[in-house]
Amino acid sequence: MGMKNLHFTVAAIVADRDRYLMVEETVRGELVINQPAGHVEAGESLVEAVVRETLEETAWQFVPEAMVGIYLWQHPVSGEHILRAAIVGKHCNFNPALELDTGIERTLWLSREELLKRQAQLRTPMVMRAIDDYLDGKSYPLDVVSHLSTEALLSKAATVSNA
Repeated sequence: MGMKNLHFTVAAIVADRDRYLMVEETVRGELVINQPAGHVEAGESLVEAVVRETLEETAWQFVPEAMVGIYLWQHPVSGEHILRAAIVGKHCNFNPALELDTGIERTLWLSREELLKRQAQLRTPMVMRAIDDYLDGKSYPLDVVSHLSTEALLSKAATVSNA
């Protein structure tokens, strides 16, 4: 029996000195602070998803470097389960002409201390935990998670059977 209402998401940790790229977004009528984050779409790898979500939500191109952690959290009211992969990387090529995703009010660069002062506004506890894990030096190679596409598996199976 699996978890009902499981949402698989990615989040980008983008540090610039002591500040982190965050988004202020409206969720269910409430203004919250989150990392650039979102759902992994069908057929998309974690890396592809975090690059796309960061661009859509901040207008910054994201270059993933390492996995910081994978977090499972259950919303205390809705009961929804969120499985989130947090990936750290660099930002480049800001595109001010890009329209941000629906619900994104603005981007912010906030320090850990500023985030702690606004902790009640954080979308989930995973936001602070991922930053703290990053600051604690947690880092795993991006290939710790493999994306097994059906096409690649079928191609490999055909190659093996023809050998």
